[in-house]
Amino acid sequence: MKNLKKLLLLALVSILALTALAGCQSNEQAPPKAEGNAETPKETPKTETKKVTVAASPTPHAEMLAQVKEALQEKGYELEVVEFSDYVQPNLVVDAGDIDANFFQHKPYLDDFNKEKGTKLVSIAQIHYEPLGIYAGKSSDLANISEGASIAVPNDTTNEARALLLLEANGLIKIREGAGLAATKNDIAENPHNIKIVELEAAQVARVITDVDFVVLNGNYALSAGFDVADAVAKEEQDSEAAQTYANIIVVKEGNENNEGVKALIDTLKSDKVKQYINDTYKGAVVAID
Repeated sequence: MKNLKKLLLLALVSILALTALAGCQSNEQAPPKAEGNAETPKETPKTETKKVTVAASPTPHAEMLAQVKEALQEKGYELEVVEFSDYVQPNLVVDAGDIDANFFQHKPYLDDFNKEKGTKLVSIAQIHYEPLGIYAGKSSDLANISEGASIAVPNDTTNEARALLLLEANGLIKIREGAGLAATKNDIAENPHNIKIVELEAAQVARVITDVDFVVLNGNYALSAGFDVADAVAKEEQDSEAAQTYANIIVVKEGNENNEGVKALIDTLKSDKVKQYINDTYKGAVVAID
């Protein structure tokens, strides 16, 4: 009888031990309880927007840049435009590394600036050109210009030469052979009408239009002064060598030619949308380059 009781007791202990062990194993192997059926959403990585800074003349350069801000944003870049009214500071700030690029000048002016100032700036794209024009001041008949008439021109080296070459192309003066893009009024070899050349900083030329017989204006300053290219009594033609020579360019500091943000900027400036904007807005005063 005692042996039977012992056997029953041992059997009961064994059953309890096996039950406890099974419960532990069940707890260890049970997967974590999910709250609901939906999976935990993964965070979408945020795209970092990088900044591209450009120094530009107000008209037409800053206006054109305003047209590409949205497209550039879609490429992951925020465009910041810093406007300058002169032709010196935009180059200095890029050379100093304060701004990524500038958009206001042509290659001959850039080359002359690098030589004179010791800067290391390079052109990486041609965007458009602005025909230089002769506009009437006190006089309007260029073909019958009066003796001793005065004509105001930009005084920076390349733009003065360009203005003088335009006067020469219209039969008013003759430039000394070899003077080329460095010509100044001192290089005038023939001046049958004794024209007085008034040299002024480019931004000031339009302001003296009521004081002189004619002015020779860069396209951006003509636009700023409210002139239409149709108002010019003479201008550089679209198929002229000057139009290609004086294309307006995107400029960066040497070594930054592969700046991805500036490359994206150039792509947007050369888009069909911007070309259409140029045609509709400037009506020949600005001409896009493919």
